[in-house]
Amino acid sequence: MEAIVNTEQSQAWNGDEGRHWSEHTDRWNAVNQGFNDPLLTAAAIRPEARVLDIGCGAGQSSRLAARAARRGSVLGLDLSGPMLARARALAAEENLANLEFQQGDAQVHPLPSGTFDVALSRFGVMFFADPIAAFANIAGALRPGGRLAFVCMAEPARSDWVQLFTVLADLAPAPAPAPARDAEPGMFSFADPDRVRTVLASAGFDAVNVEAVDADGFWGRDASDAAAFALSTGPAQHLFDQLDEDAAEQARATLTRRFRAHERDSGVHLRTAAWLVTAVRG
Repeated sequence: MEAIVNTEQSQAWNGDEGRHWSEHTDRWNAVNQGFNDPLLTAAAIRPEARVLDIGCGAGQSSRLAARAARRGSVLGLDLSGPMLARARALAAEENLANLEFQQGDAQVHPLPSGTFDVALSRFGVMFFADPIAAFANIAGALRPGGRLAFVCMAEPARSDWVQLFTVLADLAPAPAPAPARDAEPGMFSFADPDRVRTVLASAGFDAVNVEAVDADGFWGRDASDAAAFALSTGPAQHLFDQLDEDAAEQARATLTRRFRAHERDSGVHLRTAAWLVTAVRG
């Protein structure tokens, strides 16, 4: 692996956070897979395309891209060793010979210049310490006129699951950190579409388009299952660890009750609000 400059995120995604996502790959794919079709449609991958998947994680979007680029190739890039190990195993199970993965920091990773036709990402671009540097590096790896397509989180208030998690913040003795915006990497760092446009223009992209796209995600078989999964995530654990035993039990019961309002015959489904972003290398 080449040099890492985004050290804080590297530590997280090679630590507990990365292990959690790699161990719960199927659960996270069920939460986010509603964005696959909009993303792949926007990416417009041709059969002979060369594709770069940024922040590929355990590689579901990479595998979908590899099927679309059946006579081309796909490179999945991510900081997380645990998630890439899972990605490689799943790609091998599906015999995708046109897909490879590399561990690296998109801000500085030595990508081949002017090589890729398409760069895409499903929720993998919000964590750059220096997003202009990262997107400039990605732009340099695209051929002139190459296409960028990604989904990123929109405003927190528009997503059902974010609102459910407020029960933990309300009970925690210390206030929860504000969602990351502007210069801070984090889940909601691109929630402002004007910032998305500014960053991409500064990195060398033209024809930037940002449109709202929402999708329902599957969180569990029932309210108890969904609450248990939600409480196993990193942000929830950070807040849950601040609670004493009585408050923790109250939080678990309240969160389960809130999930119950979203139960259907097919399980618990919650809306995630995102931006679908497309641009072209200038």
